[in-house]
Amino acid sequence: MKKKIAFFDIDGTITSEIDGSIPDSAVLAIRQARANGHYMFINTGRCFQNVESRFQSIGFDGFVCGCGTNIYCNENEIYYHETSHEITMQILNAAREVNVDICFESKREVIFDETRKIIHPRAIRQLYAFRERHYDMSHSPDAIDFTCDKFVIWLSDPEKESLFRKYSDPYFTCIDRDKEFKEFVPHGHSKATGIQKVLDYYNLSLEDCYVFGDSENDLSMLTYSPNSIVMGNAEKDSIKNIASFVTSRASENGIQKALQHYGFI
Repeated sequence: MKKKIAFFDIDGTITSEIDGSIPDSAVLAIRQARANGHYMFINTGRCFQNVESRFQSIGFDGFVCGCGTNIYCNENEIYYHETSHEITMQILNAAREVNVDICFESKREVIFDETRKIIHPRAIRQLYAFRERHYDMSHSPDAIDFTCDKFVIWLSDPEKESLFRKYSDPYFTCIDRDKEFKEFVPHGHSKATGIQKVLDYYNLSLEDCYVFGDSENDLSMLTYSPNSIVMGNAEKDSIKNIASFVTSRASENGIQKALQHYGFI
């Protein structure tokens, strides 16, 4: 049997678009595909610290985290890119000057800049969600040892994006999640670059690669792999239009149906 490899986004792909739970059918299908000898990977914008145990316990061969900035194969860290303290401080100062809500992410922690009042409702919700997970967010972004792998911002005034990006664009690629929420990844990194590093590790070809996603955050991998699966709950037709296969919604056994369609199970 020829081995295949599958990469799964988390939010809206592995998790239900209705309530964020993990459908039992997805768990069973991923485990069966792995038992059948195929490689199963998470490929997420989340940094490793934020890949909750409920995802890790499904059973994966590895993780591409932080949009390709941190990669694990068989529990071995095969790649890590950390943004320097100096550049991180430039981004922190830019966020303060422009007055945008910012959350820094790394494989160790997620940190909001709470020296200023967080004002965007979605940023506030995310902060409290992390607190409910009991994440330690005590590390000061002003500390001399503070660094990040990537970061996100929330814009209460979308016109401030261009002001902020004068500082960020020399170092980071902006992923346009929506009008008010932007994700920033170091140049040269993406979910696609992470895939290629994993394929090289296992000596697999791109034709053996299958990717699962639902949003703009997944575009780099959906366009990179010849076998792109988009969840039925993807909100934008532009995402569905680039897919090799549009499966059912995550809440309607979409993962299981796609793995059956492509012969993983």
